[in-house]
Amino acid sequence: MPLYFLALAVFAMGTSEFMLAGLVPAVSAALDVSLAQAGYLTSGFAVGMVAGAPLMAALARSWRPRTALVGFLAVFVAAHVVGALTSSFGVLLGTRVVAAVANAGFLAVAVTAATALVPPDRKGRALAVLLSGTTVACIAGVPCGALLDAAFGWRSAFWAVALLCVPAFAGVWRIADTPGEAPGGLRAELAELPRLAGVLLLGALVNAATFGVFTYLAPLADGVAPVPVVLAAFGAGCFAGVTAAGRLADRWPGRVVAWGGGLLLAGWVALAVTAHVPAALVGLAFTQGALSFAVGGTVITRILHLATGAPTMAGSYATAALNVGATAGPVAAGALLGAVSPFWLAAALVAAALLLRAKVARPGQD
Repeated sequence: MPLYFLALAVFAMGTSEFMLAGLVPAVSAALDVSLAQAGYLTSGFAVGMVAGAPLMAALARSWRPRTALVGFLAVFVAAHVVGALTSSFGVLLGTRVVAAVANAGFLAVAVTAATALVPPDRKGRALAVLLSGTTVACIAGVPCGALLDAAFGWRSAFWAVALLCVPAFAGVWRIADTPGEAPGGLRAELAELPRLAGVLLLGALVNAATFGVFTYLAPLADGVAPVPVVLAAFGAGCFAGVTAAGRLADRWPGRVVAWGGGLLLAGWVALAVTAHVPAALVGLAFTQGALSFAVGGTVITRILHLATGAPTMAGSYATAALNVGATAGPVAAGALLGAVSPFWLAAALVAAALLLRAKVARPGQD
């Protein structure tokens, strides 16, 4: 089924994003740059994701879906091949930005294409399948990158991502290649942004909390519980949460956001207080991962339901908002590290998101 091949491509792209965390030391040594400079590879990818979603969606809005998806996937693969071959840090950094822009464009189109493959009342389930690629990458990206680096060198991780994308081409090619439509024009679709601002900000806040914690979960867990166990618990929770959201988001979006958001807030507070207890850390890592992705996945579904006036740009709006959160959360957590725990910051961000929940949970939509 094309939907599962789309998820495979999303998994490969998510793995590319997360694997860099485990490759920075090796890249630094191999290309003779500082650790801080090697860290720019992660920042460059994040910037490319934020900017790439709306720009690429606007560029591809009149393209046929299959043409856009195959094109973005090809650029993504080419960027990884060049990255695997280059000995120049500048070129490698450039390939990360290009790959991120292609990733963002692919995801923006894939979100719309995935929901077009199913009836309107199953959009949430389709998104759950698509986003499951990201959650699995969340679990596998860092350890797989580190294992490949240890066994074959850091370049092997780039080759592995490129090879993962090959089967996805076959699935994407099976998507109905109907003519691209832009019924209201780009200006009309952009005019929808003010109406969607509340739900987009809600998604950004939830994702900022999630990735602000995820980025620093390993050092926070070190010395309390086995780091791989904590990371695996969080990742497994993410997968469970996005799967649950797929079954609930179409029927009770308001309840998922309101009740799930309340539990998410309580969980971050509980984790901030009990993170020194091994059992609590592992257990809450699972529940918080599940709640974060359940609420976040439901918000994406609501964006697509509400953005009826922006049929070709809605996926890019959701992608950009979530990546703004994924970029801002770790930056804020890092700036406050040592003074404010990432758990407390996550609680504050979710509390702010709950103040906006009326933008999503409207009467009659629960």
